[in-house]
Amino acid sequence: MRQAIADLQASQIREVANAGLGRSDVLAFWFGESDEVTPDFIRQAAIDSLQSGETFYSHNLGLPVLREAVAQAMAAKHAGAPGSAPIGAERIAITSGGVSALMLAVQAVVDAGDEVVAVTPVWPNLTAQPLILGAHLRTVPLRPQAGAWTLDLDALLEAITPGTKLLIVNAPNNPTGWTLSRAEQSAILAHCRRTGTWILADEVYENLYYAPSENACAPSFLDIATPEDRLLVAHSFSKSYLMTGWRLGWLVLPPSMTDALGKLIEFNTSCASVFTQRAGVVALQRREEVTPRVVRHLQACRDTLVPALQTIPGLQVARPLGGMYAFFELPGHTDSLATAKRLVAEAGLGLAPGAAFAPEAGSWLRWCFASKDLARLTQGVQRLEDWLHQAGAR
Repeated sequence: MRQAIADLQASQIREVANAGLGRSDVLAFWFGESDEVTPDFIRQAAIDSLQSGETFYSHNLGLPVLREAVAQAMAAKHAGAPGSAPIGAERIAITSGGVSALMLAVQAVVDAGDEVVAVTPVWPNLTAQPLILGAHLRTVPLRPQAGAWTLDLDALLEAITPGTKLLIVNAPNNPTGWTLSRAEQSAILAHCRRTGTWILADEVYENLYYAPSENACAPSFLDIATPEDRLLVAHSFSKSYLMTGWRLGWLVLPPSMTDALGKLIEFNTSCASVFTQRAGVVALQRREEVTPRVVRHLQACRDTLVPALQTIPGLQVARPLGGMYAFFELPGHTDSLATAKRLVAEAGLGLAPGAAFAPEAGSWLRWCFASKDLARLTQGVQRLEDWLHQAGAR
């Protein structure tokens, strides 16, 4: 076993969930997925594909019809820098999930010994992937202010030098809900052009955005970049289309990299399954029936949960602009892993520990508010309040 693999930290989210899986009395909000099943017409597309016998390999880069559908959907939202060509299928690689898209991107540009900078707190896969490849990882933490996490842009730009091979940034952010502004994106892109640094933008939550927006999505690096910028953008069907278990995603990349990326996919997964890709085609064709409804419901979930949490004395939480998580700090509970385990055992409440996302979030907890039933959220807050009262009385 390589030492870099042996040294990887196991998922603390899974550690908490494993303590409560199988317990029907636990309200589980630990994983980053909705409890609503995939729409039936998306599922039917996969069924139809299987029944027609589509059980064979596809092109490494994905079915042409899906690559074209992705390109059209992306081009409709992101025009790119003035004078740039629209996003075309030649810039799209279909992957076996957003996780695979991210790992492929890191594999494509990072050598052992390279320096990688990541903005944290962040989903732990994003910081583990460079370490798996033997890179040196530096982190630039967001800073909490009254429950909201914000970027120190000057600190980030100072950390990115000509020796930095890759910057990894996730916005809208899991777990904090922090979202990059257009001005911050422009400053980061300009700086990385000067240093020759690649940007890996994890934008899988771009559609889950609750501020007024011309394109009904969060600001994207694709809005301001040219096709040949050193920019890789990862996306997934998981969140916007209620397809977490399908494992289907994509990368937007410079067209000069696409063929080589196809080779890399061959040595990782060969291709995404055809019946899954057929489901993706239908999801995109009928996206206006799915995503806007999902976003409206998630906003209602957010606006149910966050105000309820804000009534708890001393609890620090801000209403997120994007994503599907409330990230909060409990007074007097500095060990989030221990707290999350106690909440499962003593309150029947399943949350993710902030320590899973970065050391600086070690006293915070993440609550996925993607619940089909709003009453589950208010019931969960009541369990939290009761537990805090009982814990304080001991």
